[in-house]
Amino acid sequence: MHRPARGFTLMELLVAVAIFAVVGVLALSGYTELQQQSVYAEQRLERIRQVQRAVQTIAQDLSQVEPRAIREPLGDTRVPAIVGGVSVEYTLRFTRAGWSNTAGLPRPTLQRVGFRLDTEGLWRDHWNVLDRTLAEEPTRRKLLEGVNSVTFRFLSAERNWVDRWPPDGGTGETALDARPAAIEVILDLQDWGELRRLIEVAG
Repeated sequence: MHRPARGFTLMELLVAVAIFAVVGVLALSGYTELQQQSVYAEQRLERIRQVQRAVQTIAQDLSQVEPRAIREPLGDTRVPAIVGGVSVEYTLRFTRAGWSNTAGLPRPTLQRVGFRLDTEGLWRDHWNVLDRTLAEEPTRRKLLEGVNSVTFRFLSAERNWVDRWPPDGGTGETALDARPAAIEVILDLQDWGELRRLIEVAG
C-alpha cells in the first residue's frame, strides 16, 4: 500500500536549527581562540627576535672596545675610552673599532657609542666624530622596549668585578685607555625578568 510522503514538523525544524546554531558557535569560538593563540605566538616570536638583536648589538660593540680616549666638547679635558656607572644620562660610553665605511665617507672607523635607558626603552647613541663639539648631535637608535634597568659590570686586570669604570675614577694616563678583561651586561626586562650576558673584551 502506498504511503504518502511525510515532511518535517515545525518542532523538528526548530531542533535542527538549534543544533546547527550551537555547532556554529562552537566552531567560531574555536577559530577565534586559535587565531588569538596564533597572534600571541607571533608576538612572542617577535619579542624573542628583538631581544636577540639587542643583545647581539651590545655584544658586538663591547667585543670591539678600543683604547682611545676622547676630548671633552669644551676644553682640553680628556674622557676615558670607557666610562661606565658614573654618568646620569649614559649607563655606558666607550670607543669601539670596526665601524665599516663601505661608502668611503670622510670619517674614522672608530666610533663613540653610548647606551642609555629612558621610559621608552634602551637606546644606542653614536657620534660621527670622536672629539666632538657641543653642536654634534648623536644618532639615536632604540634597541629594545620593555626594559626596567640595564647594568654593566667590569672585570679588572686583577680579576675583580667592579661597578664603575675606570675603577680609580679615570685619573692618570693609564686609566684613560684602560680596558676591562670582560664586561657583564644585566638586562631586567618587564616580561622576561633578568638576562645576563658576559662579553670578553679584545686586547
